[in-house]
Amino acid sequence: MTTFWIFIALVVLVSLTLIWIPHFRQQKLLRTEEAGVRKQTNLELFNERLATLEKELNEELLDQAEFDALKKELEISLLQDIKQASDDSLVNQIKPKSILWPSIMSVCLIAISGYLYQHLGAFENIGNTQQPANPHAGMDAAQIMAQRVQMMEAQVQAEPENSQAWFSLGHAYISANQFDNAIAAFDKVMELVGKHAELIGPKATAMYYKAGQQMTPQIQALIDESLALDPQDPSTLLLVGMDAFFTANYQKAIDSWQAILSSDRTDVDRAALMNAIETANLRMQGEASGMPNDDVHKQAKVTSKSVSIAISISPELAAQAGPDDTIFVFARATEGPKVPLAATKVSAKSLPVTVTLDDSTGMGGDVKLSQTASVEVIAVLSKHGNIKPQAGDIQGKVSKVNVGDTASLVLDTQVQ
Repeated sequence: MTTFWIFIALVVLVSLTLIWIPHFRQQKLLRTEEAGVRKQTNLELFNERLATLEKELNEELLDQAEFDALKKELEISLLQDIKQASDDSLVNQIKPKSILWPSIMSVCLIAISGYLYQHLGAFENIGNTQQPANPHAGMDAAQIMAQRVQMMEAQVQAEPENSQAWFSLGHAYISANQFDNAIAAFDKVMELVGKHAELIGPKATAMYYKAGQQMTPQIQALIDESLALDPQDPSTLLLVGMDAFFTANYQKAIDSWQAILSSDRTDVDRAALMNAIETANLRMQGEASGMPNDDVHKQAKVTSKSVSIAISISPELAAQAGPDDTIFVFARATEGPKVPLAATKVSAKSLPVTVTLDDSTGMGGDVKLSQTASVEVIAVLSKHGNIKPQAGDIQGKVSKVNVGDTASLVLDTQVQ
């Protein structure tokens, strides 16, 4: 704040200097000019009178004694005129400029500076700068996607031969669940640039979603054609892995996703692939250890070596839970390595629901839930079939519950 005021004072001081220095300089110049004019006039008069005396001397109208006396009198008169404070012989005496004008300018400068600071640069308003309006304010995800699709459609209409624009539009159509349009968009790209694996894979994906995530002979034919062109095409391998995951063929899903990671491609989300592989591994471990599914295990009786969790969802987020979503629930020790000790899953359509975690839902490690005193319980309502939270999922947590006790868990946090 002090620096701010010092800066203002310097600006005002410089401005006043620019006003007053020219004024004082002008006054000095005027005085110098006036003195010069007066001196020049006196000299001219002296020279004229001296010339007259010399002429009269030459014409013998004056003798030498009279000439010398008149010349001396003329010189004395010149000296007296130079010493006078003013020159009455000047008809138009030069007057100095008034101080009124720079005074008015100084007052106006200070007044305008104060006004501008008060209304435009108030220090207390610096932190209250209005943020630019959000162009998507008040719009849900579907509306935002529809707007993006419209923008891309306008672009391809303006540039119908732009294959990259058509390719991006095809993916946007998939995100907007407009699968027929997506298929047509990818066909248009192949019409422009020819058939390539990176185009056939997305088209097969659009057809897969259109078929309700069911593999059909036509889709399989496209997959085979794509992999024949490029055995490591990520879009095709992602589809193969996704279908294998949905059909509980977790090893095939892992193999497909691992093939993408093993390639040299840099245009893939490796972190997401590793999460998907981890989820598939957890599913395989759960099946091997007999991890119960849905409502089978939730009726089990609570024992001293188990934890019973009553799961519900906050009213604010209840509308975002779909009947096809899955809730993954797992417990891990509050002390020591943060590895899951027990896990189960239930369908979101059964909310509110109570689940029981015990050694029968263990993850097959050396440490069992019955061997710990307390656990942390985490629940994830997954919209992607992934036990690790992703954007759009809803999660909740109980920081600590003693083994043998019951607890309530609310799904109240949406993952961003």
